[in-house]
Amino acid sequence: MYHRTMNTNKPRLLFLITEDWHFWSHRLSWARAARDAGYQVIIATRVTQYGERIKKEGFKLLPIRLQRGSKNPFKELLAIMEIIIFYYRERPDIVCHVSIKPILYGSWAARLTSVPAVVNLLTGLGYLYMVGGIKGVLLQKCLNIAYKTALLMKKSKIIFQNPDDASMFLDAGVVSPRNLVVIKGSGVDISTYKPIAEVSGIPLVILASRMLWDKGVQEFVDAAKILQSLGVKAQFALVGESDIDNPTAIPRLQLETWQKENVVEWWGNRNDMPNVFAQCHIVCLPSYREGLPKALIEAASCGRAIVTTDAPGCREIVRHGENGLLVPVRDSKRLAEALKTLIEDPVLRARMGARGREIVVAEFSEEKVIEQTLAVYRELLEKHGRTG
Repeated sequence: MYHRTMNTNKPRLLFLITEDWHFWSHRLSWARAARDAGYQVIIATRVTQYGERIKKEGFKLLPIRLQRGSKNPFKELLAIMEIIIFYYRERPDIVCHVSIKPILYGSWAARLTSVPAVVNLLTGLGYLYMVGGIKGVLLQKCLNIAYKTALLMKKSKIIFQNPDDASMFLDAGVVSPRNLVVIKGSGVDISTYKPIAEVSGIPLVILASRMLWDKGVQEFVDAAKILQSLGVKAQFALVGESDIDNPTAIPRLQLETWQKENVVEWWGNRNDMPNVFAQCHIVCLPSYREGLPKALIEAASCGRAIVTTDAPGCREIVRHGENGLLVPVRDSKRLAEALKTLIEDPVLRARMGARGREIVVAEFSEEKVIEQTLAVYRELLEKHGRTG
């Protein structure tokens, strides 16, 4: 019998997410919307800097020990046991697992504790799906098996952020069509990220993301060097911190070296991204693969032309020739050519920026994405005999 631990008619929604900063930047609006829709919201996450702010929102906070970068089997087992204990104690009606480890560990825990409904949000396939050669094939086969065992629950849905990732899982037999939903991205607050006219002066090109090699940071730096050698007048800036829990993290020493060489500026982490987009003229992300990069949606919402790769996730927000330019993955020369085109043509930038704003308002607004997500919750709860 599935007993509830609190006397309340509100359905209990538990988010399992590895980092409190990621919850705050990408899922806070979702949790607020769920709370306003009548859910009791619980956040299980590793707490580093946003714990008090999460609690002030009225959410119940469960600090967890799960770490993205850990490969210690003993620590991983302890993390899984902790999640099982939380699920058994909290008795959520529905859980939302965000990203790879929460999906795997949380789904196994949900099955063991008979959680009625599960939503798995895969925000990207991760670096292991970009490893080449025999090693990459073996790793991906192992991951597919792990996902398949984790996603067996009938009353569950897996949300992909782009159709390429969804097709890959379908083709591999990891998921069935009845469990699959595609919801494009995390959404953007179009009233906060709004169009602002370009500032005058030398064009500024920014790359805003975590500082990881697979975000195409090296290609961005190489493209900047090519354009500088050609005498193209432009400034280039990297906006974001390195991520020590990610195997592809760029060392701080390398970032500082690029800055000392006057190749690019490194601004580090910024909490005022609307202001950052207002200062720049072009937004660039030469990533190898994405779920759906929030920075590009925000940039388009601010009316900025974009240069990105013709890769899964990136091409969902950029339509080549309309609101930006697409270039091949790992191609610094073509990246430099595309950037040069936009640097030297402010009229084209303005046209593409205006079109980007139209696309975001029509397809990627926070309201649209949240409503689609809440609809998934409602569908699963109705099957469980609950309402949200």
